[in-house]
Parts: sequence; structure tokens; C-alpha cells
Amino acid sequence: QTQTTSQYDAASIQPSMVVCSCASSSMVRTQLNSNLPHCLSMEVRGGEASVQPKTSTIKPPQSRKKEDFSFGKILGEGSFSTVVLAKELATGKEYAMKILEKNHIRKENKAHYVIREKDILSSIGHPFFVKLYFTFQDSHKLYFALSYAKNGELLRYIRKIGSFDETCTRFYTAEIVCALEYLHAMGIIHRDLKPENILLSEEMHIQITDFGTAKQLSMDSAQTRANSFVGTAQYVSPELLTEKSACKSSDLWALGCIIYQLVAGLPPFRAGNEYLIFQKIIKLEYEFPEKFFPKAKDLVQRLLSLDPRKRLGCEEMGGFNPLKCHMFFETISWENLPVQTPPKLTPYLPAMAEDDEDYYGNYEDLLSQFKSLQVVASSSSQIVPLRSCSNIEQYIHDLDSNSFELDLQFSSDEKQLLLQKQTSGNPWYACLHRKTTAMRNTSHFIQ
Repeated sequence: QTQTTSQYDAASIQPSMVVCSCASSSMVRTQLNSNLPHCLSMEVRGGEASVQPKTSTIKPPQSRKKEDFSFGKILGEGSFSTVVLAKELATGKEYAMKILEKNHIRKENKAHYVIREKDILSSIGHPFFVKLYFTFQDSHKLYFALSYAKNGELLRYIRKIGSFDETCTRFYTAEIVCALEYLHAMGIIHRDLKPENILLSEEMHIQITDFGTAKQLSMDSAQTRANSFVGTAQYVSPELLTEKSACKSSDLWALGCIIYQLVAGLPPFRAGNEYLIFQKIIKLEYEFPEKFFPKAKDLVQRLLSLDPRKRLGCEEMGGFNPLKCHMFFETISWENLPVQTPPKLTPYLPAMAEDDEDYYGNYEDLLSQFKSLQVVASSSSQIVPLRSCSNIEQYIHDLDSNSFELDLQFSSDEKQLLLQKQTSGNPWYACLHRKTTAMRNTSHFIQ
């Protein structure tokens, strides 16, 4: 007997491959699982959380279960989650199913991240964000049924075509601005806005995802900042590095980085490793390509301000209206963006070479590998010399003023892990190392 296969014919999902990075707080407890912390028992339907009254005579809708779906290809994997394409057998509707392992959540003490993301996703009702339709669980896993953005990550298109022309850059920047305006009005900071977390729907409109590190500010207080160290190195704001706190304006900094990347094909702050990227950020050390669109350049400069109170779009600068009135958006009709037909993606600058491909890892992953690691302000004011990376202590402690260094009180094994991370796990560093070696060989030959 022959067997037919489809994108939904996949091996059963093993607990070892399901890790979680989600977070949401609309986790309403309607049942208690003895093997799970109480806060992880939840049920959400139709994108909103609801509690069924104990005395209600209305029969609640039947809870979904894993057997109601066929699971297909993996759409993405985060540090704590796996997202899989799923089709509901009864309706044929497709979802991006985010699957979280309960044991891992409990072991890593990540319940608050799960609750936070679920809360935030359940509270959002805007077309430029992924939608949480419902959740369910079994004895081992949590399942979040999210809207399926069929065209994947924005980053994939940047890498594929190199960079966007001015029309495309303007349109997608405008959609991100609308999304941030809505999010900030809800008192929410995303804190990890980047092209990987901006998905594209079947109609090629944006759908922002990944609220695992987002922060819901208290609406009944004067809270304007969040004080946890999260984000991705190339898009992290300087105030997070210098003050270890993020605010709504931190998302505007990330917006400036994304606009730059849409035009140039790469983020503005790039270096051989995360720590050197941090240096460039806090010194505002970046350059524009020669053919960068002038109006887009002006907008990026107004967003990449070291002072978060001076970024266009922040409350101190008049909010989002001055941002939307910037000359770069002069042809944008803001009222009906979600129903407009997106422009065809057209390249502008050449696609980046393979050796120049940026390292998009999360710096928190690297920092977490060293238990005694601390990011502290450096008191040194020397310029970083080009040196052998085997002398790791001298290399790190030579970082110049206002940069971030490692407090190197860890074992030789941990030092070796850092070296391997820099030399083999980072395309930027590998490219720099090859060029440096070639220069040294040439110099030796001439001598």
C-alpha cells in the first residue's frame, strides 16, 4: 500500500524539541493540573480570555485537543518554543501552533514569561499583530493557536533581495509605525522589535510577533520604564546598556535600525561580537551608504538619538503625530493602510555577500552561559588594538570608555567557550579574522 505525504505529514513532536519563549498574561485558570504550576493552567478562546461562572447553565465550548489537528513543518524555533504549521481537521483552518513544554517552563522558571505573552496577545486587537485564537493543553504541553503568516519573516526578504526600494521601505515602515502607535497606546513595550519578529501575511502586510520579552506598563501609575535586560544586540537601545532599563522610546530606536536595514540590507551597528556592537551603539558609531535615500536618512537620524527623550515619536517629542508627518511619509495615506495593496518588493542596493551576513543571535543567550558574568561600565579609555584573541582577558579589558566589558571571574572552560562563540559561531568575526590573517601574511611577505 502506497502512502501519500503532504506538508502536514510529520513525525510526532518530541518533548526534547519543544522549548518555550512565549509569554503572555491572559492566562485565565479554568482547570488545575496537579503536575503543573497553577498559573500554567489556562484556556483562551477567540483571542480573548474568559472565565465560565460556576453557576452558569451555558455549556462551555468543547476544548480542543492535540488530536484535533494535523501538524506539519516547523515554522520557527525560539529559545523556549517551537512553532509548527497545524491544520484543524474539523475546519481545515491553518494555524501557527506555538508549542511549549510544561516541564521546561517549570524547570527554567519561565511561567511568568508564558503568562505575560498570553496576556498581551489576548489583549491586542490590531491587524498588524499576530492573533491568538485559542489555547489548550495536555499533560505535557501548552498550545497557542496563532494566526499563520504565510509569507514568513521580513528578514528573509531583506536577505533575498538585498534591500528595499524607497516605495517599499516607506510602506512597511509606515505599517510598523502604526503598529507601535497602537502598542504604546496600550501601555506595552515590545522590547525585541527586529525583522525576524515582523512576519508577512498572505497579502504581504506585517504581523508583529514574539511578545515573550514584552512589557505591560502599569496603567494606574507613572511607570514608564522596564528594568530587565532583554533584546537582540543589533537593535538594543543605548539606555538599556547604560541604565539597564527600556522605555517606549526603545522601540523607536529599534524602528530606526529596521529602516536603515530595509535600505542598506544590514543593521546600522555591526561588529565581530555582541560586546563590540554594544560599544558602537553607545557611541552612536554608524555610517550611511552613499546612495541612502535622503528623507529616510533624516528619519533614521531622528530615531537613532542617544537621548530617548529626543527620538521622533516619543511622548516628549509630541508623540506619533510628528513622526507620521515626517517628510519621508508624505505620500502615505494613514487611514486605510491595513486594506491597501502592498507594493511589489523591489531591490535597491545589491544583496549582501555571504561573508557579510550579520550575526543575528540573541546576546542574552551568550551572557547566560557564564554564571559569574556581569556587564559593567569600563574605566579604560584605550582604543581596541587588533590582537590575538587567545589573550582574552587583555582583549576584553581594553574596551574603551562607556563600553561594556566582562568581569572575567570564570573558569578556563568558560573562557574557551567564549572564544569558540566569537571565532566559529559568528560569521562577522570569521570574515574579520580571515581578512586580518591575509593582511598579516601579506605584511610578513613584504618584510
